[in-house]
Amino acid sequence: MSMPEAGQAAERDERGRDDYEEQQARVLMALMQSFCAARYRKADNTPCPIVQGLYLGSIGAALNKDALKSLNITHILIVARSLSPAFPAEFNYKKIEDEGIGSGGNVLLHCFAGRSRSVTIVVAYLMKKHQMSLESALSLVRSKRLQVAP
Repeated sequence: MSMPEAGQAAERDERGRDDYEEQQARVLMALMQSFCAARYRKADNTPCPIVQGLYLGSIGAALNKDALKSLNITHILIVARSLSPAFPAEFNYKKIEDEGIGSGGNVLLHCFAGRSRSVTIVVAYLMKKHQMSLESALSLVRSKRLQVAP
């Protein structure tokens, strides 16, 4: 084997190891998310009302179909890249939450923990839609959901 061929073979081996390690990291992350989702499903599974028509929660709230139905939540905004809609046939999953508010149903915004990403979107929505200051909007959200920690 010539030197260039040996170098190419070593590079392929290195890429193969990198791909394998990346795949293993993804599997581990998925397992960790599953474990945490099970915990949130039990301990943090109720959508928190923020303002008329708008709820905030974690993955646990988003997986609680009975609560979603009883609160007339018809639209769900997932503020996380790696979460997939749990009930796509029964709820409208949206990228922009304002479409559902005022349409006769309620909207749930959630990320994995319901503490930071989704809170940021809710606060921004309150600031724009209700002309609230950052402090007022964040204070309102914190008063409704104790887990908030943006």
